[in-house]
Amino acid sequence: MTEIAIALGGGGIRGIAHIGALQRLEEEGYQIRAIAGTSAGGIVGAVYAAGYSPSEICELIKNVDHNNLFLRNPNDGPSLLGLKGLSEILMKAVGNRKFDDLDIPFACTAVDIVSSQEVVLSQGYVVEALLATSAFPGIFPPQDIGDTILVDGGVLDPVPVALAHYLRPDLPVVAICLSPSAEGWSQINPLKIPEKSPIPRPLIEQFSKLRVTQAFNIFAKSMDITSRMMTELRLNIDKPDVLIRPDVIQYGLIDDVDPYELVKIGDHAVKDALDEIRQSFSIKNTISRRFKKRYLPGKVLPIENGFEES
Repeated sequence: MTEIAIALGGGGIRGIAHIGALQRLEEEGYQIRAIAGTSAGGIVGAVYAAGYSPSEICELIKNVDHNNLFLRNPNDGPSLLGLKGLSEILMKAVGNRKFDDLDIPFACTAVDIVSSQEVVLSQGYVVEALLATSAFPGIFPPQDIGDTILVDGGVLDPVPVALAHYLRPDLPVVAICLSPSAEGWSQINPLKIPEKSPIPRPLIEQFSKLRVTQAFNIFAKSMDITSRMMTELRLNIDKPDVLIRPDVIQYGLIDDVDPYELVKIGDHAVKDALDEIRQSFSIKNTISRRFKKRYLPGKVLPIENGFEES
């Protein structure tokens, strides 16, 4: 038996490492039968579930126009950057497909800041869901869907293990986490505006000296610490069968990167974990999964309206 479910965690541009992980799993003969994703993990997971191979996803990324990636739409909510470029890429890749149209069962998470609750996005239009799960608070605009205002799922569920287990409780869950364990937290690079930002560099430098900006930086760093702690707590509670942490600590959330370097890192991380993945199919672990409680980590929010480009 080589069927698995996977949980792909958030991490901004570091999510490219997920592509290498998927590629190595394929090469080792593992069949992915369910995907749960948050933020960047949701994006990679959805495109893969739509039928793209890891190499085809790499090609999509290689052809991205970085000058337009973080542009804002006129109707975007409060945020430093926009998701106009990302939405255009997703529309080309996924179009107006619904979750039921995907080749592999897929779901992602977001957080409703109106109700302060996690929501599960697994019904309706995929692109709208991906923009919601990727809406990193303060950096990218929140998404208004029905009576909710949705932000990045990583606020409450950085690596959606429980959701992956819910989708396929009979299979081992391989979780790929893009943040390091606690001993590596001091080495994480601070969040910074990418070189190819739509905001002019002189304006950024001037803005960075303002007291309100410095206050925001302190707030953002504090939230990042909270997010990392939330990751550890959720992993400890939900306990994936296999936990893989690609060594992407040197990359920031929105850095300009060589995607192939991140792909290699993801590939190597899975390669190093192959013995543990094989062990997850043991009789002991198989029996243990049968008695493990599964739960849906949030209310399912159907997305009735497809994405409309501005």
